[in-house]
Amino acid sequence: MARPTYEADRQIVMLRNLATGQTRPLTQGWDRSVGSIAWAGDGRSLLVTAEDTLEQPVWRVDVATGRVTRLTTDGHADNVMPLPGGGAIYTRNSAMAPDDLYRLDARGRSVRLTDLNHDLLAKLDPVSFAKFSFTGANNDRVWGFEMKPTHTTGKLPIAFLVHGGPQGSFSNSWSYRWNPRLFTAPGYAVVSVDFHGSTGYGQAFTDAIHNNWGGWPLEDLQKGLAFATAHDPQLNAGRACALGGSYGGYMMNWIEGNWPDRFKCIVEHDGVFDARAMAYETEELWFDEWEHGQHPYYEDPAAFEKWNPVNFVTAWKTPQLVITSEKDFRIPYTQGLAAYAALQRRGIPSRLLVFPDENHWVLKPKNSIQWYGEVFGWMDRYLKQ
Repeated sequence: MARPTYEADRQIVMLRNLATGQTRPLTQGWDRSVGSIAWAGDGRSLLVTAEDTLEQPVWRVDVATGRVTRLTTDGHADNVMPLPGGGAIYTRNSAMAPDDLYRLDARGRSVRLTDLNHDLLAKLDPVSFAKFSFTGANNDRVWGFEMKPTHTTGKLPIAFLVHGGPQGSFSNSWSYRWNPRLFTAPGYAVVSVDFHGSTGYGQAFTDAIHNNWGGWPLEDLQKGLAFATAHDPQLNAGRACALGGSYGGYMMNWIEGNWPDRFKCIVEHDGVFDARAMAYETEELWFDEWEHGQHPYYEDPAAFEKWNPVNFVTAWKTPQLVITSEKDFRIPYTQGLAAYAALQRRGIPSRLLVFPDENHWVLKPKNSIQWYGEVFGWMDRYLKQ
């Protein structure tokens, strides 16, 4: 990475000659951030992973020229282990299913090796997954996806999922937290948008959220939801709930004050409520300061206050479920308590769920079950007819 204290800077592969000590950038001309790295069996290329438009493929990087070739198509590839005779073994998951093993042969063809969860997945209702794109903020092309159950023909209420990071993506991948397929189980359609700041679209797109937390990302979310509901008549535009954690939780509090008439309900998990308090409370001071102008709060309060949800509480009106955890030092649980207090003082229907034994993520299986139960219960209250 080139810029200190910026955790989402582009990761460039550097190649060092061990005999001479000379180091040169290998992927400087490729506008993607490289994740895992492994030498191919012949020593002439690298097998790497890097996000690209809601996917994370395996790529081959030629060591002599830096030329990049995509080797896999959809889904989230990881754990690439090159084979001596060429090719590799890797894992792949998607929004449809968790990891299985695949073999990539020397000519770049993928063959599935395992189907570990076949019997369990066969018990789930069938779903469809589709990507879409639209013109978002700054007239840039912005991507999103829609997932919905296929066994129903009626109108579907919407779970509008907003990812955290903010430099990240929900993507076509499997997760045991914020799993889009699980959100379809009660009969919801999932819509998610990779707003400005998301990863997998080039570094300029990721950088665009800098000093812009409540600006272009909110515009992307508004335009993306409007696009999805206009192009799919099965989506019930009038019955939607917005949900997000971390930066997504911040966006829930921002939506409360800056898009207050759109949603029937909101679910806010570990989100920033007061940027001033956050600037002194978080254990990632360097991250918070980078995101709001690379200065401490006291040197440039206006940069933090411009996008501070607490300044718009008088416009709040949407029923909100607030979730927080007492071991969260990233966005301390006091932020959640303050948001809940604001909702209560304004007489807005609200509910507070606190996990004493979790951190910035809900990781324990029993807690996860409770999390989904509370979230679905809240959504059902406001979306089910």
